Amino acid sequence: MSQYKAPLRDIRFALYDVLGAEALFTELGFEDAGRETVDAVLDESARFCETVLAPLNAVGDEQGVRHDKATGDVTTPAGFKAAYEQFTEGGWGGLGAPVEYGGLGLPHVLGMPLEEMIDAANLAWGNFPLLSHGAANALRLHGEDWQREVFLTRLVSGEWTGTMCLTEPHCGTDLGLLKTKAEPNADGTHSITGTKIFITAGEHDFTPNILHLVLARLPDAPAGSKGISLFIVPKFKVARDGTMGERNPLQCGAVEHKMGIHGSATCVMNFDGAQGYLIGQPHKGLMAMFTMMNTARLGVGIQGLGLADRAYQNALRYARERLQSRALSGAKFPDKPADPIIVQPDVRRMLLTCKALTEGGRALAYHAGLQIDIADHGASDEARKQADDLVGFLTPIVKACLTEWGVECTYHAQQCFGGHGYIREHGMEQLARDARITTLYEGTTGIQALDLVGRKVMQLQGAGLKVFLGLVESFVAEHAGDASLAEFIGPLREKAGEWQALTLEIGKRAAKDPEEIGAAAYDYLFYSGYVALAYWWARSVAAADASSQSQAFKDAKRETARFYFARILPRTLTHKAAIASGPAPLLSLDEASFDA
Repeated sequence: MSQYKAPLRDIRFALYDVLGAEALFTELGFEDAGRETVDAVLDESARFCETVLAPLNAVGDEQGVRHDKATGDVTTPAGFKAAYEQFTEGGWGGLGAPVEYGGLGLPHVLGMPLEEMIDAANLAWGNFPLLSHGAANALRLHGEDWQREVFLTRLVSGEWTGTMCLTEPHCGTDLGLLKTKAEPNADGTHSITGTKIFITAGEHDFTPNILHLVLARLPDAPAGSKGISLFIVPKFKVARDGTMGERNPLQCGAVEHKMGIHGSATCVMNFDGAQGYLIGQPHKGLMAMFTMMNTARLGVGIQGLGLADRAYQNALRYARERLQSRALSGAKFPDKPADPIIVQPDVRRMLLTCKALTEGGRALAYHAGLQIDIADHGASDEARKQADDLVGFLTPIVKACLTEWGVECTYHAQQCFGGHGYIREHGMEQLARDARITTLYEGTTGIQALDLVGRKVMQLQGAGLKVFLGLVESFVAEHAGDASLAEFIGPLREKAGEWQALTLEIGKRAAKDPEEIGAAAYDYLFYSGYVALAYWWARSVAAADASSQSQAFKDAKRETARFYFARILPRTLTHKAAIASGPAPLLSLDEASFDA
């Protein structure tokens, strides 16, 4: 069975030493977020995830959720509900929520280590509270005062949970095609009718009520995505004074049988004239929806990170224990009948890939989360604007790269086990199966790539990219004469310049042929991710050298950075060449000839 130990040392290193979060929290006015408080939050998060959630991971996979077709009720695996009760008692759902709505008012970025630990310990369980966070953000930013008082406070406390009801059987990414209807009622409510699919935590036994945030069309809605409105539709009707009433006419029609995350309820939700309240302005639901979606996309990126870390931990343990053959240069452990497989170069390749992508990815993700705090609490309009531009730019990179790297790392870790990785006993096959969904939900990797190139770079004129390149430029200038970092600074400077030139070239070519954007998107996204990670590895080495960490820790950071620059960063060469090839290799084959 796979084990999990929260990587607290590296989490603290990323927050304190690499990102300088302690000083920044003070600067942003988080008076209660001193190191003592933050450390206590991290320690208690680790305890909860290691002792409560992790033991339920295999249980959820084996039992799955049970759906009563007659009533629509869903029963979660044994122990899941009790774990949620402990979660709410601890106030974990309100960690970063404003105090006025019952939250603890701590920095948003502190929720990211908690999410990482939860997802590593038990991804399926973690999906139940995940979307409550997105729903809470949508209500906080777009809801009316009474909606925040009645609904938001209960989401923050965990008394109720929330969902995002966007996708329909015929309508996934292209929300302009959705058909769910919203008919106005005389009392100011709306009657919602339609079917939504792939609804995470759409039905469960954790809480007495579930708040569905549903995209639907009003009768006078214009066609396409500009005619979409957002509604809050509770499982049980709720009056404006917060009184819970009778069951709303909505029901879980089915639960999906999935490749992984068996303990997570993925529901088909049928709304049959269910009572709902409009959130925000009519026909302006996409704005609120993107608030939910962007929160969820960063959260899903963290899922990939958590699974990669757990897989790496178990592969490392196994590689140290498993005796098999001898090192090619001679026995490294002559007192044993064979050497552990960690002496083999290919096993080290897989382990170091996991270590480099996970530890670098942690800094990348936490930095993105920190921008949300700066965007909300920065001292100047310029600082807030730059942070908002930067988190918008980084969100598709975090979501796509960390989830794809999560799949890569869980498969590498499984491979380290050989045939033992393919059977249930060690739990590695579950991690590999669970990781696969993260690249699909909340926008596939291809959708993230199009969002990055089409919107964040072309439409917004690379505002976030300029901020990030500014960070790289400042770091390179600061350490230009530092001999201890020279091996990283030179390649980083070169790649940053190449990144900028590549972006300009895509824009120039896209002006003549719009297909250039779609053809370049996937490779541009990963090119961006690998260069961004090179920056974070260079910064990690500098931060480690300046820290009070042990010499062994500092040496490990430097050697892992060397591996990254030598073995992983060169992947950018392939992505650059693919971008240069243009749309022709993708579009020249006639559709009818695909099966020729």
